[in-house]
Amino acid sequence: MAKEEQKKGKGGKPQDEPKAAAGAPRHSAKERPRLRVRFEKELAPALMKELELKNPAAVPRLNKIVVNMGVGEATQNAKILDPAVNELGQITGQKPVVTRARKSIAAFKVREGMPIGAMVTLRGDRMYEFFDRLVSIVLPRVRDFRGVSTKSFDGRGNYTLGLHDQLIFPEIDYAKVDKLKGMNVTIVTTARSDDQSRVLLKHLGMPFRA
Repeated sequence: MAKEEQKKGKGGKPQDEPKAAAGAPRHSAKERPRLRVRFEKELAPALMKELELKNPAAVPRLNKIVVNMGVGEATQNAKILDPAVNELGQITGQKPVVTRARKSIAAFKVREGMPIGAMVTLRGDRMYEFFDRLVSIVLPRVRDFRGVSTKSFDGRGNYTLGLHDQLIFPEIDYAKVDKLKGMNVTIVTTARSDDQSRVLLKHLGMPFRA
C-alpha cells in the first residue's frame, strides 16, 4: 500500500487544484471534452432508460480515474523515479504525486516513507479526456488486443485495468524511454453495483472481451 506525498502551497496550505504537466494541452473555458458532452446529451438518458431509473441523479457516472505507476527500484535509487513521474505527466496531462510506502517491509528492504511510485488522480474534464483517449486510441494499440476483462470490478462498481507498458500511449517518445513501466488505471464510478458500472463503461466505449 502507498500514500500520496502531500503537496503544500505558500503558508503550508494544501494546494486545491492539480497542476498541469509541462507540455500538457490547454483547453479554453468554452471547450468541453466530446465524451463528456455525449454522456450528458445521449448516454445519461440511455442509461436511465436501460437501468430503469426514475431519478436522473441516480444515473451512474464517472467519479475519478486514478493512474498509478509503481517503481520498486526507487527504494534503492530515488532518481529512478524521475522518468516515471515525467512519463506519467505526459500521459495524463497532470503533474503526478510521489507515492510512498505506508509501512516497512524488511524482506524487501522497504522502509516506511520510501518513494515507491507515482500517481495521478483525474477528475472533471481531464478525466473524460483521458478515458476517451484510453478507449479510442491507447487500447487499440495493444498488440493482439481482444478486449478487456469483465472480471476486474471490485464489488463496489469500480474497475481496474492493468497496462503492461507506457509505449502504447502516443504521448511517449520511444527513443527517450529508459525502461518499460506498467501501470494500473482505476476507474471509480458512482454505480451502485458492478453490473451498473459495466453497463456505464460499455456505453462510454470500454471494449469488454466477449
